[in-house]
This record gives sequence, C-alpha cells and structure tokens, in this order.
Amino acid sequence: MIIVLKPNISKKDENEVLKEIKKLGYKPHVMRGVERTVVGAIGDERTHTSLEVLGSWAQVESVMPVQKKYKLVSREAHKSTSIIKVGKQIIGGKKLQIMAGPCSVEDEVQLMKTAHAVAKAGATILRGGAFKPRTSPYEFQGLGEKGLKLLAKARRETGLYVITELLSEAHAELVAEYSDILQIGARNAQNFQLLIAAAKTGKPVLLKRGLSMRIEEWLLAGEYVLSNNNPNLMFCERGIRTFETYTRNTLDLSTIPIIKKESHCPMVIDPSLGAGRADLVVAMCYGAVAMGADALLIEVHPNPAEAWSDGAQQLSLEGFAKLMEELKPFIAAAGRE
Repeated sequence: MIIVLKPNISKKDENEVLKEIKKLGYKPHVMRGVERTVVGAIGDERTHTSLEVLGSWAQVESVMPVQKKYKLVSREAHKSTSIIKVGKQIIGGKKLQIMAGPCSVEDEVQLMKTAHAVAKAGATILRGGAFKPRTSPYEFQGLGEKGLKLLAKARRETGLYVITELLSEAHAELVAEYSDILQIGARNAQNFQLLIAAAKTGKPVLLKRGLSMRIEEWLLAGEYVLSNNNPNLMFCERGIRTFETYTRNTLDLSTIPIIKKESHCPMVIDPSLGAGRADLVVAMCYGAVAMGADALLIEVHPNPAEAWSDGAQQLSLEGFAKLMEELKPFIAAAGRE
C-alpha cells in the first residue's frame, strides 16, 4: 500500500501514522519529496488489516493499493522522479550526467591521463573497474584495492566523483570507502545478498540489467535496494543477449520510456557494453539522450588497441572529446543542460 501524507504535517503527526502502520503488521518505508511525504507499507494484505482505514486520518491525503510486485521502485509509490545527489552533482535532474573512464584500471598513468581528459571534456563522474568480472578465469581480473586507491587519487586530482563495480559482499565496505557510487553489474543483477550489502553501505547504487533479465525482474531486483533503506537507486541498461551477433549485445533503448513510466528511479544508459563496438557508441548516445536518459556511462581509454579489457568498445580520448561536442544539440533538444 502507498500512503500519501498531507503537506506540512508535524513530525508528531507523521510518527502517529508510522506507528499505526507498524501496529497493523506492515513495514513502513518513508520517501520524502519536495512537497509530499510518501510511505510505502510492505506486508501481506491477505493476513493483515487493510491500510485503507488510514484514509480517514487527518494526516493522510490518500491511500493507494499497489498491485504490482515491485512497490517501492514503482512510479505509484513516488510520482516525481527521484533525485540522487552525488557530491555536488545531481542524477535525475535537468543536467545530463556523463560518467566516463576506462573499462579497467590498469595503472596510474593510464587512469590519470584518462581522468584528466574526460574531466576537461565535461564528464563529472569517473568510471573504472578495480574488481572485474570476466567470463574466463584467465583474463585480467582487476587491480583490486590498489585500483580503488588509484580511483580515489584521480578523484582528488580532478574533482570527478567515482563509480566502480562491487562484486562481493565481503568487499562492500572497502569499495564504498573509495567510491561515490556502487555499480552492480549484469552478472550480479540478481545476486540479492550483494544488492542488500550494497544498499546497507548507504552509497548510491547503479543497477545494471542482467544479460537475459526481463524488465519486471530488473525492477524487483531494485526493490532489494529500496527495501533496505537506501533510496538512492538508478537503473542502467547495458544491452541484453539476443540472437544477433553483429553487436556484442542488443542495446534496448525502449527501456528508457518503460522505466520512466514504471519507476521513479533515474535511468542510465551504457552504450559501450550495449553495442560492444566503439563505432556505434556515438549513435547510441544520441538515441539515449533523445529518449530521455538521465546519464550516460561511457568507456574511454588513452589507447583502446592496447586496453587490457574490452578495447573494441572504448572510445579514445579524442573520440570522447568529439562526442561531448556533438552531443550538445541533442542535449539542448531534449531540454537538458
């Protein structure tokens, strides 16, 4: 059930509603908007008293049943798009955020050169893998904590915020210590204990869509983050596995309007993994911006031909700078900054 409280009620009045929700056997999750406070109440209505009785309370504006399996991530639970603050930057607002950097952190020279270049071109968030999930155990698995420390150094030097992937529950606190956003990759999109661990760090979580994940499954995976008292969730489409072999994955841009219709969480597009080919990244960025994406997650490397992982899909520094210039009319046309 979704309980919308009236504007400008006192903290005492709000607490009385929350107390009653708990008394009736439900677990309340409070989401505060600019004008309204919304409470998502989780519980089995078949075995508990319906919360519709709260509709008569003076503090309550409306009570709405949520029929979908995903409740807290739903647009019904939160009519306005959620705003996620990452330092001084906002994801989900008018400004299109650009997250850019190498697929893998290889060494200090590579990372610093990339970080300074993408910052100069207009990126605000640095991406880079310290722990890498690879299909083969013989491929480069990342630098681990050393890579995290290099990302933190790049943040100090450039002012860019850091997003990096979390692979293990055991590393949750470590990765959260060095990063500003935790990325949950496609291979772990339904690793629910990992999602809970990420949520409990309190850091914003970017949840990528699994390789063969239906949208409902993706939204339900996001529910694990919000239901563990972390409101800072964003979804990221990175391409799904289909019968097509021309591209590495099939980038499903239709998820942008779908997620925006179904959920209040910001929507991010990863065109690099989505296409798996650098020559298609620019066009995918155009489409994503035009369709309303809140952020782009782009792989960039000083020398893609020598990259330790996924070189074919990474833009060069010059290619990224050119893309940022060419994106400007699309950003303006989409009403973004």
